[in-house]
Amino acid sequence: MRILAAFLILFLPFTATAQTGLPPAPYAYRQLDDPAKEAEAKELMEELRCLKCQSQSIADSDAPMAGDMRSQVRERIAAGQTPEQIRDWLIDRYGNWVSYDPPVTTATWPLWAAPLFLLIMGLWLARAKFRRKKDEG
Repeated sequence: MRILAAFLILFLPFTATAQTGLPPAPYAYRQLDDPAKEAEAKELMEELRCLKCQSQSIADSDAPMAGDMRSQVRERIAAGQTPEQIRDWLIDRYGNWVSYDPPVTTATWPLWAAPLFLLIMGLWLARAKFRRKKDEG
């Protein structure tokens, strides 16, 4: 037990301060010169989820991976790709989870249908309960 405690005391601070050691991607924190293209890139970055932070968009996250993704978005916008092409490329690379608005597929339709199904079931149960009370009263 003492060995484990000594290990944690000695080596845990190093893991907490570990950095990638690499400089940030070129467009991670630098905007595009063309305001229209930057606005297009910013709008797309708001729609993409940070893979590390999970609850933040890549526009809001300071994680190195989000910076890399911002840079990729800006570089591809500057190269003339459309936001839809870039979103499709990122989804191909990271999966549907990277998008805040994933498409309905055969694997995800139950997730989209579940709230509607639960609402219908709740209304049906409430209707039955009110009918019973009406018949009793």
